Amino acid sequence: MKYKILIVDDEIMLTDLLAAHLQDSGYETLTANDGGTALEQLQKRPDLILLDINMPGVNGLELCRNIRSHVACPILFLTARVTEQDKINGLSLGGDDYITKPFSLKELTARVAAHLRRDERNRSRASVLTNADGLLVDLTQRRVFYRETELFFSRREFDLIEYLMTNRGQIFGRERIYEAVWGLDAQGDSGVVKEHIRKIRAKLRETTQQEYIETVWGVGYKWKD
Repeated sequence: MKYKILIVDDEIMLTDLLAAHLQDSGYETLTANDGGTALEQLQKRPDLILLDINMPGVNGLELCRNIRSHVACPILFLTARVTEQDKINGLSLGGDDYITKPFSLKELTARVAAHLRRDERNRSRASVLTNADGLLVDLTQRRVFYRETELFFSRREFDLIEYLMTNRGQIFGRERIYEAVWGLDAQGDSGVVKEHIRKIRAKLRETTQQEYIETVWGVGYKWKD
């Protein structure tokens, strides 16, 4: 089955060019030249999204936030912006990579293939997540162990650990974590994320004397690599 790639850019010539090239490379393609059309195309379940940041109206960063509420596939930004803060903003909202304009089609194809391979590995991952120091999270039985000692967490605390650990190294803001773990229909406030992370850290630290969840000030949290 062919991988399906959604290309979102307000420049019609560019979306047509990329669509033709990716089709020649063996992919199925979808295109959108504005945010509304992009959200409609999500119904076709793309495997990867190429997203321009500098679009009129709803920009790519805001669109990325909305897309992340519906899909978990890799999102690669197409952008002329290269500042460190732009990258932090994009990654914290759910982007996976940046491709800086102008770029070569060869580089684009290589990046797309690499992210699709990684996403495929993640989907077929084992039901056990581990850290090199002996921390083990059994996703099937929903149990956490440090070497020979079992650690006990509430249902929501476990969900939060699973989310951060599965996406280790990626930075997530409190709003993003709240939507992913509590759900879009949850009645509450994202401030509850901070309290849950405080409790998780305390329980982990008591047994392991390690810090696993890092605070990235002004951005959010990540599970350390």
